[in-house]
Amino acid sequence: MRFTSLIVELVRAKPRWIFWSAVLALALLWLVVPTALYLSPPGDVPTVLAFGHEYQVGTALGPPLSFWLADLAFRLVGGYAFGVYLLAQICFVVTMGAVFALARAVVGPQQGVLAVLLTLAIAAFSYPGLEFGPDVLARPLWALTLLHAWRVIGERQRGAWFALSIEVGLLFLTTAMAPVLLALLVIFALATSRGRAALRSIDPLFGALVIAVIALPYMIWLARNGALPHPALTSLEAYARHTGALFGALLLSALGVVALIVANTRMFERKGEDAPAIFRPPVDPLARQFVVFFGALPPLLFTLASPAFGLDHVAGGEGVALLLIGLVAVVMGGDLIYLRRQQVLRTIWLLAMAVPVIVILAAVFVQPWTDAAETQTSLPARAMGKFFADNYRLRTNRPLPAVAGDPQIAALIGLGAPSRPQVLFSNLNGKTPWIDAATVNMGGGLIVWRAHDTVGAPPEAIAKMFPGLVAEVPRAFDRLIEGRVEALRIGWGVVRPRATK
Repeated sequence: MRFTSLIVELVRAKPRWIFWSAVLALALLWLVVPTALYLSPPGDVPTVLAFGHEYQVGTALGPPLSFWLADLAFRLVGGYAFGVYLLAQICFVVTMGAVFALARAVVGPQQGVLAVLLTLAIAAFSYPGLEFGPDVLARPLWALTLLHAWRVIGERQRGAWFALSIEVGLLFLTTAMAPVLLALLVIFALATSRGRAALRSIDPLFGALVIAVIALPYMIWLARNGALPHPALTSLEAYARHTGALFGALLLSALGVVALIVANTRMFERKGEDAPAIFRPPVDPLARQFVVFFGALPPLLFTLASPAFGLDHVAGGEGVALLLIGLVAVVMGGDLIYLRRQQVLRTIWLLAMAVPVIVILAAVFVQPWTDAAETQTSLPARAMGKFFADNYRLRTNRPLPAVAGDPQIAALIGLGAPSRPQVLFSNLNGKTPWIDAATVNMGGGLIVWRAHDTVGAPPEAIAKMFPGLVAEVPRAFDRLIEGRVEALRIGWGVVRPRATK
């Protein structure tokens, strides 16, 4: 008698239930973990919030949409990072929803949910998704773009043109890779008969108009500021080494998918095993080409292009590059996908979900006792922001207008202080036109640096940049767990605003 597990039966009978259970559970997990354990947002989130607070049409960090949305989410929950974490998980749910909708259209709901479960095993969709920014926002927009592009090209739904054009326009406001992604769409359409037929209608003209209207302000900003990306290739040896490292990072991120595929191959099939199969109707040849084209080319092109432009990460983000890897594996798996050694498959999948959480817990609770390196998420942003904002007001009778000095500490105070002061990033010289050293010297502000003694004299470069600086006694702050890490002692001083005549 054949035994079929409950999960297999649910995949067959309730694929949507499986999808929503897995995706919402993971979204809730990655909403609770940082909210409970992080005193400060991870990665570049403080910088994203500092830039978003200025609501510029364009900045040196790229298109503005993700910065605006991050600041709005931060404000809507009363100035807490929870809003940004929630926004990141909304992006995650929308991304997976779009992938599932595309997978259902290509391979049916049963194998479609397998494609989503494989996609969830990609590490890029776990804790890196907490670092909301252009790469995270690009994921749902690209997923929705692919979904509606398939409906336009493969299913000939003219009504999908409007959604497609809006999503492409928003991509231009989100990621610098938007022109490349649009070029891939055009190339695929021109290379297929149904794609050429879709382009022969009047709909693409209206779509191009919508894209132009959405993206025009940022395009004008790019032209005026000369901020177009340019090659930064140093040598072929360095390029090859850098490219290999990026390919390795992509492979490491997709390791869970690789392990699941390998564990399910016939070579590990036990003798006499009668593995259950997940059936699908025959796949449209054009759908197979669509999935393979957009599943294989982005990781290849983005990885090859990134070192040429001096990027230390995959251009557009790993999530965009690897978005269709799970669906590619399912499409190439055949009309019948046998689930061999189900217990092993479940264990691997659960490990793929659990390992990122274990890494976070180790970084929070174990690393402080084993490594002297500091983690940004252990720094008390709100406590620092409140202390320095209150002391600035006591000395000047004004709300804190600006903070400068150490870029990391300044960015954290910028989001932790109630007045949301502007942040001057000394490591982004000339790339924050809304504030500079002269602005701080004239209007006043707080200058911070890391102090390694109780005297807390400012570094020479800071003292020279802010001649009116009055240094104060350094302030020590408690991290979540101190461990072996050096005490967090912040040197600080006030630049008083000059009186205006």
